[in-house]
Amino acid sequence: QVTLVESGGASVQAGGSLRLSCALFGDTYSNLYIGWFRRAPGKRREGVAGITSDGSTTYADSVKGRFTISQDNAANTLYLEMNSLRPEDTAMYMCAAAYGRVRGPLLIADDRYNYWGRGTQVTVSS
Repeated sequence: QVTLVESGGASVQAGGSLRLSCALFGDTYSNLYIGWFRRAPGKRREGVAGITSDGSTTYADSVKGRFTISQDNAANTLYLEMNSLRPEDTAMYMCAAAYGRVRGPLLIADDRYNYWGRGTQVTVSS
């Protein structure tokens, strides 16, 4: 079992940058894949980026070239570097994890995850 705690959310202006962090606690030594998701007001939760234990990544088209997912295995921490932020990036950002082997688009499919953090709010103003 794994527990996830996000941090780093803030209010920024369009064009700005933020780095979100997700600390993982528990059994992080097993085969784990991790992802970032977001939910904007009135919208469904959507996958943003995912990463496997061996570093393979997947991004949603809406964030490709602007967001970077990475992990520090020694620190049991997942990151999401967000650049060139837009008002439409405003959302609650959550990290999630699951055990197993998933690649490609399934890395940002929320029904593939069963451990979730509570989220951190990102607000981008124009």
